[in-house]
Amino acid sequence: MSRHQNCRPNVTKGGELVTKPHIDIVVARAKNGVIGHANDIPWKVEGEQRLFKEITQGGTVIMGRKTHESIGRPLPGRLNIVITRQDLTFDGCSVCASLDEAIAIAVDEGRPIYVIGGGAIYEHALPLADGVYISTLDVDIDGDVFFPTFPDESFELQSERYVESNINYTHQYFVRKTGHGSSG
Repeated sequence: MSRHQNCRPNVTKGGELVTKPHIDIVVARAKNGVIGHANDIPWKVEGEQRLFKEITQGGTVIMGRKTHESIGRPLPGRLNIVITRQDLTFDGCSVCASLDEAIAIAVDEGRPIYVIGGGAIYEHALPLADGVYISTLDVDIDGDVFFPTFPDESFELQSERYVESNINYTHQYFVRKTGHGSSG
């Protein structure tokens, strides 16, 4: 069993005991925390998108409407779930109104779960996340969407590597510390 399929008990509505899936966040941010500008990613970093694909391939990617629109298409080789409160449909994607609903769909599919943005979705997902893949660019960039303050005392660094590219970056994987449960 891979760590992505690892489930553990979690108490939910009505005190009913259910299993909670392993949820990872995947994000690239500038040194100043920027993740977006004008509904787009304000950089192109050679190799970083390939890394994103390697991490998420075969899994379920959960994203907000604006993130989906900035990508412009479903990501191939993954179940795409778009969260929006609007009555919309997107070809090749499941659509739902909340993060909880998106997670329920992902659990039914039995694939690894990756939350890929944007800002509001990350804000809601961070307390539920078991792991965070984060690429931090070695530059400050102007933007209007930011990743929440991270890391915090709930997470510990598991791996780190520095990558030289057209914009150098540090890629890290953080895991939630034992005793800092992601009960949401």
